[in-house]
Amino acid sequence: MSVKRLLVAIHDVTPAHSDRLEKIVSLVERIVGPGKAALLVVPDFHGKAQLDSDRNFQTLLRRWAEAGNEIFLHGYYHLEGNCRDEATRSWKAKYLTAGEGEFLSLDYDEAASRLREGQKLIEEATGRPVSGFVAPAWLYGPAAKQAISDQGFRLAEDHFKVWNPATGEVLTRGPVITYASRTPLRLLSSLLWSYIAGVLLKPSPVVRIGVHPHDWDAPELVDEIQRTLTHFVKSHVPSRYSDLQK
Repeated sequence: MSVKRLLVAIHDVTPAHSDRLEKIVSLVERIVGPGKAALLVVPDFHGKAQLDSDRNFQTLLRRWAEAGNEIFLHGYYHLEGNCRDEATRSWKAKYLTAGEGEFLSLDYDEAASRLREGQKLIEEATGRPVSGFVAPAWLYGPAAKQAISDQGFRLAEDHFKVWNPATGEVLTRGPVITYASRTPLRLLSSLLWSYIAGVLLKPSPVVRIGVHPHDWDAPELVDEIQRTLTHFVKSHVPSRYSDLQK
């Protein structure tokens, strides 16, 4: 029987959220063990938190990487720009992200430039190669997908799958469990989905859980994240995304 795997990704890893991130990483490590998370790093969050200008955070990130955590590039600014297809942009911005779908509408040259520069900054900070790329809000435009493939990234994910952009191979399918607290309705729906997913996804060969820094601001979400992680480690082995390629 093949091993069932649990993948945990911590999004929006940036100096702007350093206090929250230290608490979240500590919480995740207590449950799934050290070095088992994927850390999704934003090189210049909202254009106000430059990774290469914060030595303390670079040290923290390097320590997490040396512990075994995978380091992913997670956009560059984590902010959405102009989109030629306004209907698509408006719908996705409204329902899927708070204006942070950065790689949804970039043209090829700009996407490739941000990928190269972001990868360079992260690898200089950690001293280790970037493991893959995850677009902010899991939203990818066609040009961005092509740029990710051409840049040789070997791991990427969206809401419903993990794949190898270099080859196009889909490594696993299934919805990600994630949380939101921007409104009371989103908070309630997150709690409900997390509970339902704990039942529906129990037989799944791979379960993915995505955590964001602002989840820490809602005690209900912190409790639910702990509960969900504890629930799944009983049936799934905490793993790295790269384990899907073995």
